[in-house]
Amino acid sequence: MLITNKNAPIYPHDRILNQILIRFLPRQLHPNHVTLFRVFLIPFVLWYLANGNWAVAVPLFLFAAFTDALDGSLARMRKQITQWGTVADPAADKLLIGSVVVLFVAKEINPIFAGLIVLLEILIVGSGIFRYRRGTLLISANWAGKIKMLLQVIGVLLLLAARWFGLTLLVPFSIGTLTLALVFAIVSLLTYSL
Repeated sequence: MLITNKNAPIYPHDRILNQILIRFLPRQLHPNHVTLFRVFLIPFVLWYLANGNWAVAVPLFLFAAFTDALDGSLARMRKQITQWGTVADPAADKLLIGSVVVLFVAKEINPIFAGLIVLLEILIVGSGIFRYRRGTLLISANWAGKIKMLLQVIGVLLLLAARWFGLTLLVPFSIGTLTLALVFAIVSLLTYSL
């Protein structure tokens, strides 16, 4: 279903974010601004990761990932959903996760595992492009895609925390979480493509 400003559902986390943050943000701040800011943060996240500055890299990654929830809630709560945003938001998510996976997960876990994560992201994007060219309207991310993104963020955070604090016992939990994210990526791909 095509999500518009008229039919966008308001989720519980939208209401929570509205109460603690969104209502205090200036009206001039639009969801697309937040999405662009996330893209702007990606090189900084990668720089600090590459240099092993975990005290900056981990909070910066977490903040960048949080902006994904913020721009979506902002768009739904303020009725500012745009076609550009429905394309740019998931693209920004894939850039953030994909670049961290290529830079960090490939090194810390396994390049093949990281490649599989990136490949599924490319297939999801390709599926969206195919739908668009076929004349199917752009649709918002489905439930499986949202769960996939959350699991990817948690999996990467666990891996980053393991590296930062030297807690190798977190690595298997990270791998398990990222593997579960792969399952949801496949479900998202199959349901998004139908």
